[in-house]
Amino acid sequence: MNRDTLFLLRPDFTDPAYPGQHFYCWHCALMEGVLASFPELAKRLDVVRIAWPRPRQPVIALAGEANQSVPLLVLAEGASSAHQTGTHEGRALVAGKDAILAALSERHGFPDPHP
Repeated sequence: MNRDTLFLLRPDFTDPAYPGQHFYCWHCALMEGVLASFPELAKRLDVVRIAWPRPRQPVIALAGEANQSVPLLVLAEGASSAHQTGTHEGRALVAGKDAILAALSERHGFPDPHP
């Protein structure tokens, strides 16, 4: 089945630039919260949680090396969105928390965030 894929970073990662500290991506945590709040809608897409270090091979495989920043929504083959921010080999990409949330509403019926 060809579905949209949402890439998120797994929480509790380290960054060599900040020794001894642990982090989470707050944009990914926001997406996790939305997915957890609407579990039936979340089943409509594939969610792939990846490690922080680059290269991020699962993302590269679908979105290309230049598009490794996450969160990232890769639309199903042949799909498009008014919120897409780019393409890679014919697949539409949606980057940025606001565009992703809008695309999740548009494509999967998630409610809109309150202004």
